[in-house]
Amino acid sequence: MKIGELAEKTGVAPSAIRYYEQSGLLPKAQRGANGYREYADAAVERLRRIQMAQGLGFSLDAIRSVFASHEDLAKDELLSKLDGRLQEIEQLMGTLRQQQQHLLALRVTLRDSWAEGECLNADALAPDKLAKPVRPHRPKANVHG
Repeated sequence: MKIGELAEKTGVAPSAIRYYEQSGLLPKAQRGANGYREYADAAVERLRRIQMAQGLGFSLDAIRSVFASHEDLAKDELLSKLDGRLQEIEQLMGTLRQQQQHLLALRVTLRDSWAEGECLNADALAPDKLAKPVRPHRPKANVHG
């Protein structure tokens, strides 16, 4: 199939398909007599795997390394890669939780200071000097059985 057909089947832009090919994520397409790229049906599956892995947050380098090693990962190796990604996500979530707490505390401190007509300098806004944040109220969902 030509690149336009492959793009239509997968929802991947032709420019992205060319990039994946150039960067080693997608095997080089055969060229027809007219010079057009001709892709095998396996390219559809490969692009879907790339899309799925990207959707799960894997970098293109990580995806490329998997494809470079061999087509099918051993079950243990796949689980190990998934565990690694889960650990990355947990670390990111921890960082985001800390940032959220700092932002909430900064907001409370600024709001309270401005309400009292104060103007704070950067030293007063250090994380250890901020007010304790008040969690925003989130109504509980009603669950009907």
